[in-house]
Amino acid sequence: MERTVIVKFLLNNPSLMVFLGILSLVCIVVTILGEGFGLGLISTSFVKTLGKTLCLCMIAIAMDLVWGFCGILSLGHFAFFALGGYMIGMWLMFARTEMIIIESSANAALPLTPAEISDAVGIQIFGVVGGSDIPAIWTFAGFFWVQMALVVLVPGLLALIFGWLAFRSRVDGVYLSILTQAMTLALSLYLFQNDSGLRGNNGLSGLQNIPGFDEMPQSLLSISFFLASALVLALVYVLATAVTQSKLGNIIEGIRDNEVRVRFLGYNVENYKLFIFVLTAIIAAVAGALYYPQAGIINPAELAPIASIYLAVWVAIGGRGRIYGAVIGATFVSLLSSYFTGGQAPNIPLGFATIRWTEWWLVLLGFSFVFVTLYAPKGIGGLFDHLLNKGSR
Repeated sequence: MERTVIVKFLLNNPSLMVFLGILSLVCIVVTILGEGFGLGLISTSFVKTLGKTLCLCMIAIAMDLVWGFCGILSLGHFAFFALGGYMIGMWLMFARTEMIIIESSANAALPLTPAEISDAVGIQIFGVVGGSDIPAIWTFAGFFWVQMALVVLVPGLLALIFGWLAFRSRVDGVYLSILTQAMTLALSLYLFQNDSGLRGNNGLSGLQNIPGFDEMPQSLLSISFFLASALVLALVYVLATAVTQSKLGNIIEGIRDNEVRVRFLGYNVENYKLFIFVLTAIIAAVAGALYYPQAGIINPAELAPIASIYLAVWVAIGGRGRIYGAVIGATFVSLLSSYFTGGQAPNIPLGFATIRWTEWWLVLLGFSFVFVTLYAPKGIGGLFDHLLNKGSR
């Protein structure tokens, strides 16, 4: 019975099957060509770029669910993304520092006491901001599974409180967008302070060094994170498809198109909005927890409100209201951004000036957004739909 339901679900969603097939093929090709297990034709740095791109696809799907399907233009979802990164980053940095201290004192005449180890960890981590004591928010930093739970609980609780206050007050439209942006800015400004407990502007670093895997080269770690990111992205895509193809999906699309009518039909609009807002915040946080160990560092600049605006641009370019459109937009913009801002794109001399893409990339992105808005409002995904429909006639 369960197998029949799964088969029926897959057959009713051909785009899901196509996506999973393409993602599987990409995983096979990258694994074979990468330096970790394969031929070494793809560099470790590019494998990390691909892994981070998959994580950005996850948060793009979250943005598409909350904005493209539910009509809530949230400009704060990168805050949840960064919080997920901070939660896992605390464990990575604490466990790594503790391990180094224990190993360095292994040959000492007297072994270090737990209190001495704790003091040494505090000095190593917080000495850069003039501190030595471990803040209370780091109480569970040494416990992997607790921090993994906090990856979901902290952003989820923040989204629950913020969403409950906003939706019960029936704040919507541009006012809700401003509030989400204000939440992101407030959190960013707080984390910039040295006494925030998260090292202020220095952020958390060395996250690419995974405790217990010191002997594993970065080439193997990068492909492992890439495959893990692909697996989670597949699960997120399936979840998003299940949500949008269910009765819940019909209701949230109704809220997007005509909230008053849905409310008149007797549905509690606020509860549906809150559920989608919290669900997408958790998806964003999980994506962040996978992204930052591949990036190696996280700081409060990652929470800048402009990042959430970029996220909206990705989804708009890909085609909002289409899950695969969000993936296309995030992949397209992320890889192009790496190309143009990484110094790989050649400069264009014009005689009177020189276009340096490291400086002009955001201008190009802005023009792309304007072009898509004016001439292709359904995004790249809409163009694919048009070509497929034209070919099937």
